Amino acid sequence: MEAGIVGLPNVGKSTLFNALTSSQAAQSANYPFCTIEPNEGIVSVPDERLTRITRYIVPKKVIPAALKLVDIAGIVKGASEGQGLGNKFLSHIRQVDAIVQVVRCFEDPDVIHVDGKVDPVGDMETIETELMLADIETLQGSLAKAERTARSGDKEAKLRAAVIQKCLDHLATDAPLRTLELIDLEAKAISSFGLMTAKPILFVANVDEDDLEGKSELVQRVRDKAAAGGADVVCVCAKLEAEIAELDEPDRTEMLDSVGLAEPALNQIARATYRTLGLQSYFTAGEKEVRAWPVPIGATGPQAAGVIHSDFERGFIRVEVYSLEDLETYGSEKEIRQAGKLRVEGKQYVMQDGDICHFLFNV
Repeated sequence: MEAGIVGLPNVGKSTLFNALTSSQAAQSANYPFCTIEPNEGIVSVPDERLTRITRYIVPKKVIPAALKLVDIAGIVKGASEGQGLGNKFLSHIRQVDAIVQVVRCFEDPDVIHVDGKVDPVGDMETIETELMLADIETLQGSLAKAERTARSGDKEAKLRAAVIQKCLDHLATDAPLRTLELIDLEAKAISSFGLMTAKPILFVANVDEDDLEGKSELVQRVRDKAAAGGADVVCVCAKLEAEIAELDEPDRTEMLDSVGLAEPALNQIARATYRTLGLQSYFTAGEKEVRAWPVPIGATGPQAAGVIHSDFERGFIRVEVYSLEDLETYGSEKEIRQAGKLRVEGKQYVMQDGDICHFLFNV
C-alpha cells in the first residue's frame, strides 16, 4: 500500500516529502516541475503501543509499521490535457492507493504561487478538477468497448458498461468518485482503471510557523472543504519540520519544546496517511523483536498472517490473540494464558486494531 503526495507547484510538497523521509537531499529550485520523476520513500508509523508492549516483553529490536510515499511532481491547471507534463504525472497518481494533497496556507513573497495568489480552496479545486477530467477521459474511452462486448451477451461487460455510465453520471455532478457508493461487484468491475478521484484523500495544510495549530482563516476554509468530502486535514509547517528532521534527538526535543509541540507534526501525517489507506496494526511480540504489521481494516486471520509470509496464509491453522490491555493487567503472556484470557481464533476471525498475535500454520 502506498500514498502519493500531490499539490500545485511551490506549496511545500517536496520539502514535506524530504522531511518525512529524512532526506538530506538539497531542496529543489523554486519553480514548477522540478521533480521530473516521482521520488519514493519509506516512512515509519509512530505507535506508542510498541513502547507499552516493550515494558513487559523486552526484545532485541522494535520495528514499527511502515508505509511507502511517492513524491509526485507539481500539477497545474490543464494537466489532464498534458499541460506541465501532466499526463506523465497523472499516470503516477493512478498507481498509488491514496492521495495526500499538500495545500499552501502560508504567505511568502519569496515563494511565488503558480496562480499569483494564495487560495487553498482554489488549489484543492484545481487538482480535483484535473483528476476528474482525467477520470472522465478514462471512462469514456472504456465505455464504447464495454458496450460493444456487452452486445454479445457478455454479463461482465454489461456490468462494466453500467458501472462506467454510473461513474460518468456522478462525475457530471462535479463530485469525485470517492463520494459514490459502489457495491463490491461494481468496484471490482472497474478496479483496473486506476480512477484517481475514487482514491481516498488526506489534505495537509502547510502553515506558517506562527500558526502551527492551524487557526487561520485559510486553514478553516480547507477544513470546511475537506469535511464536505469526508476527508481529514492535518496541519504542518513543512519548513519547520524539515529543520526539525535534520536535528539530533536532544536538539530535536529542545526545538519541539520551544515551539510548543509534543511531537513532530510529521508523526501525525504518517498516522493520518495510514488511516486514509484503510490500514490498522497488529503486533507480534517476543524476545527477538516486537513488531507492528500493517493490515487492511476488516482483514481475516489468514490474510493478516499472509502479511508476514505467504506460507503463513496458505497453511494457516489458527491464531492465538491477546490484547495490550491484558498484557498490562497480567504482566506477561504466561499469566494471560493462566487467566484464560488468551483467545484462539480460526480462519473467519476478523483482526482488531492492536491485536497481539501468534500464528500457527502448517505447510
